[in-house]
Amino acid sequence: MTITTTGSTPSPPQRPAGRRAGRLGHAGPGGGRWSWIEPPTEYRGTTVQVCGLYPFGTGSSTPMVGVPVGRHLYTGSAVCFDPISWYTRARLINNPSVWIQGEPGSGKSTSVRRMVLGLTAQGVTPLILGDLKPDYAALVHALGGQVLRIGPGLDRINPLDAGPWRQVLDRVDDRTGAVVRAAVTDRRLNMLVALATLIRRGPVSSDETTVLAAALRYLAERETDTQPVISDVLAVIRDAPHEVRAVTLWQEDEDLPRFREDTAGLHRTLLALLHGPLGSTFEGQTTTAIRLDTPAVCVDISGIDDTDELRTAATLLATWSYGFAQVEAAHLMADLGLAPARTFFTVLDELWRALRVGHGLVDRADGLTRLNRQKGTGTAFITHSLADLEALPTAHDRAKARGFAERSAVLMIGPCSDQELDAVARVRPLSQAERREVLSWSAPPSWSTAEGGETVGRGNFLIKVGSRPGIPVHLEPTDVEKQLGNTDFRWTMT
Repeated sequence: MTITTTGSTPSPPQRPAGRRAGRLGHAGPGGGRWSWIEPPTEYRGTTVQVCGLYPFGTGSSTPMVGVPVGRHLYTGSAVCFDPISWYTRARLINNPSVWIQGEPGSGKSTSVRRMVLGLTAQGVTPLILGDLKPDYAALVHALGGQVLRIGPGLDRINPLDAGPWRQVLDRVDDRTGAVVRAAVTDRRLNMLVALATLIRRGPVSSDETTVLAAALRYLAERETDTQPVISDVLAVIRDAPHEVRAVTLWQEDEDLPRFREDTAGLHRTLLALLHGPLGSTFEGQTTTAIRLDTPAVCVDISGIDDTDELRTAATLLATWSYGFAQVEAAHLMADLGLAPARTFFTVLDELWRALRVGHGLVDRADGLTRLNRQKGTGTAFITHSLADLEALPTAHDRAKARGFAERSAVLMIGPCSDQELDAVARVRPLSQAERREVLSWSAPPSWSTAEGGETVGRGNFLIKVGSRPGIPVHLEPTDVEKQLGNTDFRWTMT
C-alpha cells in the first residue's frame, strides 16, 4: 500500500552562517544553548604520565621548571623556583641570584633548605658559607655532605689560605701560574684589609694597603708547602726587607726608622689581630679544608656567641673568602681538564651582621661575593629587612649594600610591614594588590586561637621578577624537612 502525502516537510531553522558557538552553545532559533555546564576535572602530571590525554592537557600559568617550592595561594597549582634552573633552563632571569627577606620565623631558611635539597638532587653543590643558628647543618649532614664547625676551640680557617690553588699551580704553565699567583695575592690582600678594618672599626689607608700587598707578594714568592699566616705578614713588615720598603718613600737603609714609624699603626693592627679577640680563630693553619667532592658543604659558626659581633663578622668574611676561592679554583681546574665541571649554589645568610660592624666592609663583601653568571654559581642573599642595610654608617656603604638587592634577579618577599614594603618598592615596583597580599600575612584573620595550627603567614612568599606580577606561593615543608630544620624545637620540648 502506498501512502501519498501532499505538500512539503518544513526544514529546521538554520543557524546564521559564520557564527561560532559560545561557551554555553548557540543562542537563538535552532540553537542548543545550555544554562550551565559542569566544568571538567583538571589533573596535573608529567608529559610521560598524561601523554595519552593529548590534546586535552594544558600548560600551567605558574613556572614548572626548578625546585618545587610550594603551591600558588589562589589556584593551588605547583610553583617551581630556584635561581639556577630559572637562569639555565627556563631562561626567565638574567642572572642566577635571589634576595630573600621577611620577618623572623617567616620561613626564609625553610625555603632555602628546600632549594638546597632540590638542587643537590640535580647535581648542584650547595655551599652554606656561615650557618649562624644552625639552620642547614642537619640537612647537609643527612645528605652526606661536609659540615665544618668554626669558632673558639673548634675548627679554624686561615684567612690567607689559598685553598686548592696549589693543585692548580702544580699542573699549569708559567704564564697561567703567574695569573693564579696574582689572583691568590689579591684575595689574601682583600681578606687581610677586611680584618684590619674590623679590628680598627675604621678604614685602612692606601699606603698601608700598599705595604700589605708588598708583604704578601714577598711571602708568595718564597712560599713553601705551608700556607702563610697573619704572623708571617707581621714578621715581614717588622723585618722590613728591601722588597717591601721599595713601595714606600723609605727605600734606603738609613730610612728604616721612618718606615717603621709610618707602619706603626699597621703593626699595632696586626698585633691586635694576633693577640686580640680574633686571634684564636684566625691565627694558624686551616684545620679542616673544604671539600667540593661532597653533595653539599655547610660552615657552621653557631659556636660563636650571638653578642660577639666582631668575631661573627670576621668569621663570615673569612668563610666567604675561603669558600669563593674554592669555587674559582674548581672552575679553573675544570677549564684545564683537571677536574669535572661543577655548578654551585652559595647561601649567604644574615648578610647584614657582617656589613654593619665596620666601615668599608660593604666594599670588601662586594668584592668577595661578585660571583656572576660566567662563574657557574647561583647566590641566595637572606636578611630580615632592607632597613638593615640603611643602618650602615655612610651613604656610600648604604648605596653599595642596596646593590646586593638591586642586582638580584628575583626577590622573595615574606611577611613584612608597610614601611618595609616602601623600601622594597624602591628596588622593585609593587602593585597595591601585591602590597595588600603581603601585609595580610603579618596578622591573623581573627582573634580566635588555633592551638596546634601553623603560625600566620609562615611559608608565604611573593616571588617577584622585574615588573611582572608577583607569584604568591605557600611552602609547606614535609615532616622530614621539619625535623631537619626545626628552629622552634626549644618551644616544643616537653
